[in-house]
Amino acid sequence: MMAVTSACKDGGMKMQMDNGKYVRYTPEQVEALERLYHECPKPSSMRRQQLIRECPILSNIEPKQIKVWFQNRRCREKQRKEASRLQTVNRKLTAMNKLLMEENDRLQKQVSQLVYENSYFRQQTQNTNLATTDTSCESVVTSGQHHLTPQHPPRDASPAGLLSIAEETLAEFLSKATGTAVEWVQMPGMKPGPDSIGIVAISHGCTGVAARACGLVGLEPTRVAEILKDRPSWFRNCRSVDVLNVLSTGNGGTIELLYMQLYAPTTLAPARDFWLLRYTSVLEDGSLVVCERSLNNTQNGPSMPPVQNFVRAEMLPSGYLIRPCEGGGSISTLLIIWIWSVPEVLRPLYESSTLLAQKTTMAALRNLRQISQEVSQPNAAGWGRRPAALRGLSQRLSKGFNEAVNGFTDEGWSILESDGVDDVTLLVNSSPGKMGANLYANGVPSMSNAVLCAKASMLLQNVPPAILLRFLREHRSEWADRSIDAYSAAAIKPGPCGLLGSRAGSFGDQVILPLAHTIEHEEFMEVIKIENMGHYREDMIMPAADIFLLQLCSGVDENSVGTCAELVFAPIDASFSDDGPILPSGFRIIPLDSRMDAPSPNRTLDLASALEVGPAGSRASGDNAGHSGNTKSVMTIAFQFAFEIHLQDNVASMARQYVRSIIASVQRVALALSPSRFGSNSGFRPPPGTPEAQTLAGWICQSYRCYLGGDLLKSEGSESILKSLWHHSDAILCCSLKALPVFTFANQAGLDMLETTLVALQDITLEKIFDDNGRKTLFSEFPQIMQQGFMCLQGGICMSSMGRPISYERAVAWKVLNEEETAHCICFMFINWSFV
Repeated sequence: MMAVTSACKDGGMKMQMDNGKYVRYTPEQVEALERLYHECPKPSSMRRQQLIRECPILSNIEPKQIKVWFQNRRCREKQRKEASRLQTVNRKLTAMNKLLMEENDRLQKQVSQLVYENSYFRQQTQNTNLATTDTSCESVVTSGQHHLTPQHPPRDASPAGLLSIAEETLAEFLSKATGTAVEWVQMPGMKPGPDSIGIVAISHGCTGVAARACGLVGLEPTRVAEILKDRPSWFRNCRSVDVLNVLSTGNGGTIELLYMQLYAPTTLAPARDFWLLRYTSVLEDGSLVVCERSLNNTQNGPSMPPVQNFVRAEMLPSGYLIRPCEGGGSISTLLIIWIWSVPEVLRPLYESSTLLAQKTTMAALRNLRQISQEVSQPNAAGWGRRPAALRGLSQRLSKGFNEAVNGFTDEGWSILESDGVDDVTLLVNSSPGKMGANLYANGVPSMSNAVLCAKASMLLQNVPPAILLRFLREHRSEWADRSIDAYSAAAIKPGPCGLLGSRAGSFGDQVILPLAHTIEHEEFMEVIKIENMGHYREDMIMPAADIFLLQLCSGVDENSVGTCAELVFAPIDASFSDDGPILPSGFRIIPLDSRMDAPSPNRTLDLASALEVGPAGSRASGDNAGHSGNTKSVMTIAFQFAFEIHLQDNVASMARQYVRSIIASVQRVALALSPSRFGSNSGFRPPPGTPEAQTLAGWICQSYRCYLGGDLLKSEGSESILKSLWHHSDAILCCSLKALPVFTFANQAGLDMLETTLVALQDITLEKIFDDNGRKTLFSEFPQIMQQGFMCLQGGICMSSMGRPISYERAVAWKVLNEEETAHCICFMFINWSFV
């Protein structure tokens, strides 16, 4: 057979044969091959032969040559991506290094100044017994960009007075953002590095709560400032920002008077509002600064009267420092400092710098990076929708849920009379503005002319919010009433949904179709398809029709400390568009434990629960386990129902009972998921016939050595087998030997590959992760595993539970034998896998 070697040159135009000559591809041949490559980067032998038959211009090329061309093409694509990634990493590291050097220089100057002042005061104290007060040394570090003299300019509502307040705000902001006016500590759980969102810090021991974040953004400073000023676009808790007055300053800056309203995160506290001054200016080094502070009567500035349903809060000097970066882009430093006045029991909701960082500075950086990525990759939008449109949908879902939780009277909400038990609050809204968007569906007028909201809040203990929220998402049937889902969906006439794609993950009787992720995968949006066979209740008859929900999920990462977890969804219809009607409902879980740096355990109710593995991969035991189990959080539930106004009493009774049943279900699930149930003192034992995780890990390694003749792990000490297996770089998954194999165990890499959790692992069948060709290959070779004991699979494509394609270099499957040398399960190892 003729030997063929590849040459990754000239865009794949050459092939080197064994006689030393080159055979060139024609531009038409390259174009045909490129078309197939974009459709399928790794075609099978059958597909390559089909290509030759379908394209006459390729008839003179041997299949093996085409195979080598695709290998070269994948090689070039991989090299291009790696080069681009390394350039981006290098650019980020260079920018961060410059920032840290500047920060270190400023801190050294500050230390020198403090040492000088300390020496001066000691000398003055030794020379005189009189008490002296020397204010000449009071200064702030402002990087030499602004030098303010200690004068007493006017502080009133006049332009000169506002400029004085603005300059003072600027100086104080810079001293906190770049100096030592605030003691900053690294955000718990954040891993610094080139792939992180940036440098995130929270305050320690300062007045109010404060958060600071610094990151590289591929946008120009003016664009960054424009986005950050539009706070409702990235801060989901912001209801509105109104600019009431604008003044231009002599130095080219701008002073704005703002009124801002924030939603209350729970039903237990009122919403907050702010009366602010915002100052935008350019420093001498070209940096752009946007700083803000609250205006109050003590400053003799303009005042804003109290607003109904809102409690006035205070923002200390905060803002954004945006520095231009060499090669384009900018380095943004974001600083937010707030002061709240809330009841003692609710202080963790407001007086947590960690929560403030998650909701403001980190959210702003993620939004900036997302927009930057969209600008640099305009054709990267998936599922046929623009990224901006998907962001708009997620904002509408979040805003609609916040409106339901808060129930503002100026939006038309009014409270219904209680039934004597105050656990669930009912509100109704029949204003034309509320229902105007919902009056039409599929071009047909809807009979619904009002909306009812049932909401409640409850305290949860000893269950991590991320685990509970994932369970609610993946096991909807455990808490939801399908007839209620059908009733809600019928209000907008559901049907086959235009949002649906071809890739889907299945959980029981619901199908999840992903729409979009943020770049850090902190938030994702999806469409839920629920099979509905028709239901009958005394108060409603629902015909058989599939139900479609648009769903937004965030805060499901257990490694993110102090994260607020949310699951918000809304029924959609067949004609759903970007501006279609939505009526969101859902859950929000806010951690209350002040010890935000405590790791949350990864628990499950099946075999894998015996792992007791924390987010870092270590076994949760001792003090750490007890610490992670002693957590508290507040869950807020809000469900909205469209209805005809004359049916208000019936719908109110149904909604009240429904939310109460959900509360009971959540309490039952929370108790089952509580880590305390699986602690070392709880006496927990796996179900009969199920081995301990440590035992299973030993079986997996022994069987691998028996059938493949090598060691799966580098070291197999009796105490480290499970830990080593859990941390193995390749994805290792076990599936049952049933007629329809399901996964029963996975290490951390396996869970990451399937994009699932230990709780939901057993809902995923083996055939679900392979395409048609993969399933045919697997089941044709499956008997070989049982007879020979192992099987090697060539590289290919499989799917995660979220429907994302995964490429792997090769895979190995082997039979796992128990102590009686009978087959217990089949173990798969996917080597060098990555998301496509």
